[in-house]
Amino acid sequence: MTMSVPESNSGSEGKEEESEDESEILEESPCGRWQKRKEQISQGNVPGVESASLAMDTEEGVEVVWNEVLFNDRKIFKAQEEKIKEMFENLMQVEHPNIVKFHKYWLDMRESQARVIFITEYMSSGSLKQFLKKTKKNHKTMNVKAWKRWCTQILSALSYLHSCEPPIIHGNLTCDTIFIQHNGLIKIGSVWHRLFVNVFPEASVHGKVRAHRDEQRNLHFFSPEYGSAEDDYAIDIFSFGICALEMAVLEIQANGDAVVSKEAITNAGQSLEDPLMREFTQSCVRHEAKQRPTAHDLLFHRVLFEVHSLKLLAAHCLISNQYLLPENCVEEKTKSFDPNGLMAEIKHGDRPGVQLKYSHVSPLELDKFLEDVKNGIYPLMNFALSRPHPVPRALSLSHEQVESVKTPTPEPQETESRKVIQMHCNLESNEEGNKTHLSLFLKMDDKLHRQLSCDILPNDSSKDLANELVHYAFISEEDCEKLAGFLEDALTRHKGKASGTTQ
Repeated sequence: MTMSVPESNSGSEGKEEESEDESEILEESPCGRWQKRKEQISQGNVPGVESASLAMDTEEGVEVVWNEVLFNDRKIFKAQEEKIKEMFENLMQVEHPNIVKFHKYWLDMRESQARVIFITEYMSSGSLKQFLKKTKKNHKTMNVKAWKRWCTQILSALSYLHSCEPPIIHGNLTCDTIFIQHNGLIKIGSVWHRLFVNVFPEASVHGKVRAHRDEQRNLHFFSPEYGSAEDDYAIDIFSFGICALEMAVLEIQANGDAVVSKEAITNAGQSLEDPLMREFTQSCVRHEAKQRPTAHDLLFHRVLFEVHSLKLLAAHCLISNQYLLPENCVEEKTKSFDPNGLMAEIKHGDRPGVQLKYSHVSPLELDKFLEDVKNGIYPLMNFALSRPHPVPRALSLSHEQVESVKTPTPEPQETESRKVIQMHCNLESNEEGNKTHLSLFLKMDDKLHRQLSCDILPNDSSKDLANELVHYAFISEEDCEKLAGFLEDALTRHKGKASGTTQ
């Protein structure tokens, strides 16, 4: 005998219908790649953003965020159109593993209003604030190693922003605008916050631009000088200090008040058992902005600083030069090792030495470690940047400064964002030896690979050759420099040979 339970089935069907309703496609981007869904999401309070919806990237097969800024007055929009375009073009140049990725933007003009739509990376695992609440609810404490790793990642992102030329100030760093993924990767969002405040005047955009200041629960993240003419990157350091403190204690108690008081912040700092952690957080939240350390200085603080292992340095070197190596080279190399083979040995005169064999290293653990390094979980923090990151001036100018700068309207152009994953080349000299034929294969991350060929004369330099090939390969300036170095190595190895193959 069987029994049916219609209530349970109807409930299940209702959930399925609701899920299908949320996944309904409401709109597509002009190129057809991005598909807006009905489901609304919140990924940090961004000034001027009227709505944020879940969307699908049909090329990569991943979920993204569809953001909209609405202008009710088309005349006001037209007056600022070029400024808006310039700002979004600049945003697409900001790239760091610990910063939420800005993918694309476009303008939508209608009869009565105008929209700016932009696509950003979707952080599915939620904000740091949500994670801390769950941790506290389960009566757990924060792991010190995790705290140090998260602080390092956040400071790595801030150091990147502040080292741009000119510096980029975040201006809205809270536990709500920091996101954590399931693998422990931290990313800071709302990097475009201050830019939106500068470019989108409060009167012209539907909704309050500076609504974040009205959120009482987040007021303690903002430094005393916030919003004044003198504020600079130090406001981000103050906000980071509060975030670091909340990560350590899970929550700064407001004691029933609407706003977290200075006394509550001081008490939370004093409750830290580790004196180095106390000193670290207190240095960030000093009242005088000039007395606060920089993000780069904080990376060298005793509580975070450590000498990088050779393993981590080698992993970063491998990831940085991955384009020079054949695909799956690590996997193939580890397969060829004899498990009992000696990898390294430390000898001691007065006691037995230490032997490290290949069997002591798990290929699966090595693959995961390389993936974590590639994703930005273990950034290098003990090295100065070789040069500042060049970012156009509009990224850091205030609204008043932007108004005063008179520049000719730039022609709209697409910034090349595709990356070269691998490079292979074949070099063959003719019988006379006065000319070499180059066949070049570039494996791209968009899977639209490039295959080029040309003749090289003895006096041709690798740099000139790379610049010439760029026009046909459609690659970024950064990859052009890598290509020049790759060709220089290949040509050096080829010299003296009648013919040969280089990879």
